Amino acid sequence: MSDSPPLPRSPAVPDSLDEVALETLDAETVLEQVQLGDSDLSGAHAPGVAIREAELHATGLAGGELEGLELTDVELRGCDLANLRAGPHGGWIRVRATNCRMTGLTFTDGVLRDVTLHGCRVDLASFGGSRLQRVTFDDCDLSQTDFLEAELDGVRFSGCQMTATDLRGAKLHRCELRSNRLEGLLGIDRLRGAAMPWPDIVSGAGLWARALGISALDDEEK
Repeated sequence: MSDSPPLPRSPAVPDSLDEVALETLDAETVLEQVQLGDSDLSGAHAPGVAIREAELHATGLAGGELEGLELTDVELRGCDLANLRAGPHGGWIRVRATNCRMTGLTFTDGVLRDVTLHGCRVDLASFGGSRLQRVTFDDCDLSQTDFLEAELDGVRFSGCQMTATDLRGAKLHRCELRSNRLEGLLGIDRLRGAAMPWPDIVSGAGLWARALGISALDDEEK
């Protein structure tokens, strides 16, 4: 029996936060102990931004170029990060995102540690070359998202849509997959060592057979 990976640590967000509303975001901006809500910062070009001990509600960062984005102890709820470029070399530490849109997110060559994504659209995204440690994807759409050459340690995928998700070249350690849709998954061989419930293993028999080149016989030969 495989040991379950440790759960992500929760963000340490102070009870009292300063409410702010921003119209622009400049390079190297540091936001600490703030509550940011209903701000549309879409398309911002601001490398080196750091947000710490904060809450973001319905904040728009879609289409932004925030290379090296640092999030530490941050809660995101209902935010729009579609087509956001947060890499390379970004760092998200103790982050929880709920019902956020992350379609087309680019987070390459960065670090995700103690991160939980719940009910998020993370399709067509890229985590290529990144290191993911204690990360949970729960009820997320990861269709056509790539983890090319990424390192996944203690990562959970639960109830996710993983159609054509790309794991080629990825390294998985202490990872779990539960109740996911895996049709068209690329890099199936990289699941070696991952843990899955027995019913999921059985239901994926066709996927494993195709990956191994096993042909099914219609009738038993006599």
